[in-house]
Amino acid sequence: MDALATLADGTLTIRRARASDVPALVGLIAADPVSAGRGDAVGDLAPYEAAFAEIDADPAHLLVCLDEADGTTVGTLQLTVLPSLGRRGTRRAQLESVHVDAARQGRGYGAALVGWAVDEANRRGCGLVQLTSDASRVDAHRFYERLGFTASHAGFKRDLQAGPDDPSMSSSSVT
Repeated sequence: MDALATLADGTLTIRRARASDVPALVGLIAADPVSAGRGDAVGDLAPYEAAFAEIDADPAHLLVCLDEADGTTVGTLQLTVLPSLGRRGTRRAQLESVHVDAARQGRGYGAALVGWAVDEANRRGCGLVQLTSDASRVDAHRFYERLGFTASHAGFKRDLQAGPDDPSMSSSSVT
């Protein structure tokens, strides 16, 4: 197996995701109510497969699977290394799309996965690990705080896929 790490006395393995994992990873993401509310759903896998190919081709990105001993994928996250001029040129690791199967939450799987990602970010020369979490995910916020993360910033997003009649998409000119 192409394990990046073996955790919890050999019962969990973290490995680089493969194209054949896309259906299982989409299943994990789509099972989450917040993600499902944003349109993530198992069905047409083409956009997910295209995104996977782009992620996998870029060495700054690492998409991983968390597998149980029997090979069942029960978690995932994406780690991205971002060079930055801020903080005296400190490289940052961004954790994205952290998901653990709901039936396995509370067993330490997420802590093992995120702990591995923090260690991997350190190995890759990062001086900071950051992530965003939907404001409605109060339990997730407590989880990240237990792992040593602090809610230090307010995040903002702008949906670039909103329709043309969406007033938030209007542009103004500066003269």
